[in-house]
Amino acid sequence: MQQGNRKEIWMVQTKRADFYGLAARLGVSPVSVRIMRNRGMETEEQMYRYLYGTVDELYDGGLMKDMGKAIRILLEQLKNRKKIRIIGDYDIDGVCSTYLLLTGLRRAARALNGREGELWKNGAAENDVNGWNIDYEIPDRIKDGYGINESIIREAAADGVDTIITCDNGISASKEIALAKEFGMTVIITDHHEVPVGDHGQIIPPADAVVNPKQADDKYPFPEICGAVVAYKLIRELYRAVNVPDREWKELLEFAAIATVGDVMKLQDENRIIVKYGLRRMAVTKNLGLRKLVEKTGLDITALSAYHIGFVIGPCLNAGGRLQTAKIALRLLLSEDENEADRLAEELKALNDIRKDMTKQGEDEAIRQVEECYSEDKVLVVYLPECHESLAGIIAGRVREHFHKPSIVLTKGEERVKGSGRSIEQYHMFQALTKVADLLPKFGGHPMAAGLSIEEADVEEFRRRLNEDAELSAEDFIPKVWIDVPMPLDYVSESLVEELKQLEPYGQGNEKPLFAQKNLYIRSVRVLGKTRNLAKLSLVTESGRSMDGLLFTNGDEFLKELGNKNLMDIIYYPDINEYNGNRVLQVVVKNYQLN
Repeated sequence: MQQGNRKEIWMVQTKRADFYGLAARLGVSPVSVRIMRNRGMETEEQMYRYLYGTVDELYDGGLMKDMGKAIRILLEQLKNRKKIRIIGDYDIDGVCSTYLLLTGLRRAARALNGREGELWKNGAAENDVNGWNIDYEIPDRIKDGYGINESIIREAAADGVDTIITCDNGISASKEIALAKEFGMTVIITDHHEVPVGDHGQIIPPADAVVNPKQADDKYPFPEICGAVVAYKLIRELYRAVNVPDREWKELLEFAAIATVGDVMKLQDENRIIVKYGLRRMAVTKNLGLRKLVEKTGLDITALSAYHIGFVIGPCLNAGGRLQTAKIALRLLLSEDENEADRLAEELKALNDIRKDMTKQGEDEAIRQVEECYSEDKVLVVYLPECHESLAGIIAGRVREHFHKPSIVLTKGEERVKGSGRSIEQYHMFQALTKVADLLPKFGGHPMAAGLSIEEADVEEFRRRLNEDAELSAEDFIPKVWIDVPMPLDYVSESLVEELKQLEPYGQGNEKPLFAQKNLYIRSVRVLGKTRNLAKLSLVTESGRSMDGLLFTNGDEFLKELGNKNLMDIIYYPDINEYNGNRVLQVVVKNYQLN
């Protein structure tokens, strides 16, 4: 199958189930059951939870190993007004996790000390803007790198911090945690990353409590949650212990939802429930900073989708950590002053606009390099010395999408070259890097993504050896497009479109369903849009039914490609065009083949 200049393979999902029986019992159409089955759901119970699950059915955070121990420690420290420091991370998950812990711990402190209406203070740190004895530190992406480090611990010791609680980091910091223990500090880790493994199994840092559902003997039923959800569950247990109403915990749901989407967690099981109801919470959020950021980006807060979080709000919250400091985003979420929130939201929006321009420049240069120098390589290694190192991962993802090849983008760091990689399903990037570990002072990752550092003199050897070792065929570079249901346009109806909305929010792991039909007659084409980036097609089925199709592409290039052809196969998603009170069915064309 060829679309324009790009080859792709169209595949139909063939998973089996009692589609009609399940549809009748669940109150949906067999099409919805087929889609749910294609998303990995096998039982009626799983499908029912997917369709009708609520926040009240989220798993009990108390099931996580060491959760009870962590709560007992925090209650003791709060009661005795010990100095607590939260150590977060510079991405959206780290910022939301820090916000949740900071807000939750301060609220619990008020409840525990019977001082509901006032602040209490005991040597609060400088960044502790609300006068509490609970503050935070977020590492600098360039200076500190990821997670807790020795300098952060030494600084905490110098500041008289009694208890450190990490969020979205810490599980791989055994050496650093050991140092904190040497200083006599109490340490609680909350994290969601994979636990490091040694010769004798998982390596658990010597903290006083480790709350991470990825631990081997953890009983939490769904470990694929982000760091902010771990923090969110901890706050619920803390609120229960000090009798803060459950309603207040639910009011924090949007931050768990934003982090789940922003950290690209799969929208399955409880993640989907969190995002579904978190988006509804955002529509009525009391958080001034969040409302200001939505306003600055021109979105309607009452109609936000997972897409808006992933591609508009999330990148703005991330922009501070990429180009300046993640503390800007955290200060925005904590702000209770209208003018300050407005200024911080504007600053993050401006930083993200700069980040987008810088990313586009880097992407264009990377694609040019590949086309001119490395087009035959199986693994693409691009060195962009002038590129900001925080953008390497984004650009690697764009290069991977463009060429459908494993892609690593390297930038010039302060001490040595740093890089980020994004892979394709057929290439286990972390395993590939272990084969060239002698060239890499530091690296880490998983099958689809990785980070690394390397000496500049070794870049060419790194590229050569990765390509020499890569066991990839030409077929591996042809992307596969999975069709949920081959469904003629004759079956598209308003009721089907409305039913598909029940399956939202769509995103990673719960992708928007795709349908397909062959041999549609193209009656006419109009190119629309200021940049002529939309082709509006009038399509007719073999039975004579006509429907508009929207194809977002370079309209003039499409007209040239169309030439005298008048038949096309399409992969599509059904939609309704509402205009001046009229509702007309249409399809959004995702992929096409001209005949």
